[in-house]
Amino acid sequence: MCLIITLIMLVLSIQNLMEGYYNIGILQLVIALGFAFMLWRNIQITRCERSGNCSGCTLPEWLTKWFKKEEK
Repeated sequence: MCLIITLIMLVLSIQNLMEGYYNIGILQLVIALGFAFMLWRNIQITRCERSGNCSGCTLPEWLTKWFKKEEK
């Protein structure tokens, strides 16, 4: 899902920036980068969980606490 949204927002951003709509183009670029960051984070967490060695493969603690899953 993150990959699809990232690609769509990136394409829309490039189109709007080329047409001269800088405000909406920059907003879409920020959204695309946000989803790309979430995708990268999910890949890193999955690698960490599969290997069992979570010492250096995840993001800093101050950054990951913003995007933690709620545990039930």
